[in-house]
Amino acid sequence: MERAYLREEAAARRKYRLALLGMLSALVLSALLSFWIGYYPLSPGDVVRAFLARFGVESSMDKNAVTIFWNIRLPRILSAVFIGASLSLAGATYQGMFRNPLVSPDILGVSSGASLGAAIAILAGSPNWVVQLAAFVGGVLAVFMSYVISRKSPHSHTLSLVLTGSMVMALCNAGVTMIKYVADPNDVLQQITFWLMGSLTKTDTESFLWSGAPMALGMAVVLLLRWRLNVLTLDEEEARSLGVNVRRYRLIFIAASTLLSASAVCLGGLIGWVGLMVPHMARALVGADSGRLLPACAMLGGTYLVLMDDLARSLLSMELPIGVVTSIMGAPFFIYLILRRREG
Repeated sequence: MERAYLREEAAARRKYRLALLGMLSALVLSALLSFWIGYYPLSPGDVVRAFLARFGVESSMDKNAVTIFWNIRLPRILSAVFIGASLSLAGATYQGMFRNPLVSPDILGVSSGASLGAAIAILAGSPNWVVQLAAFVGGVLAVFMSYVISRKSPHSHTLSLVLTGSMVMALCNAGVTMIKYVADPNDVLQQITFWLMGSLTKTDTESFLWSGAPMALGMAVVLLLRWRLNVLTLDEEEARSLGVNVRRYRLIFIAASTLLSASAVCLGGLIGWVGLMVPHMARALVGADSGRLLPACAMLGGTYLVLMDDLARSLLSMELPIGVVTSIMGAPFFIYLILRRREG
């Protein structure tokens, strides 16, 4: 009996490693193919030569291609990978922590708070880096408000978090609506609307580095502590009986997920549905164990958003906002989840 169990465990580990290898290969392949898409296509050979040109390797390659590779394509593709991975990790974390598969990363108001911060900065005529900073601060403050208010509630902490998050989200959305109402329709309103639709058009090396650092920190925290998330999926009394400090780990995961979501939103604007869809795809491939689920979410999320950005750049003669593309893909998937849940 024990030998059979060990054989099954070994087979499951091999299957998981093969799945991770396949996801990693898909991520690298999709990133490389993305250099081909655009007004100036770059073949794999061009990508290698442009990369080596930065390190002094001489080639007959056009200098414009090198500039496009380092200043436009590479930051944009890396931004898509990091944003997709961050939103997917945050979504999987919240779905496990709240024990609800229909939870998304903005459940505590991070996206709405970031939208309000960005809208205020755009209304004030601030440069792009200030808009990014304001979006990040707004998202963090929204989640902080949700957490602090929920601590004062006599009800279940999980229920209180969801309710206060919905309240903060509604307040922030009302603030954004008010700013759009008073904004100049010929200039400021268009900028706010474009930002709210989500786009990677303005991403460059500097903006990626500023947002990539907190995203990397949030990913490291979530992935290192991913085994603890399994305990948080239990009832609070069961988790405490196992000797786990539920409040401390819940706070750590909320802080890390907020860091991931706020950084992703401040870099690419509102890009919805990624944090809802990708965790379900990952569960179908590797199961619900958080130790295996979260690494799969990171790789699948990066691949998914790179492909969505490719569609946004290639579907029409003009570039579509990536938030629109992810919504078109996500809404039918959400309907499918609801129908499947009812049937179950």
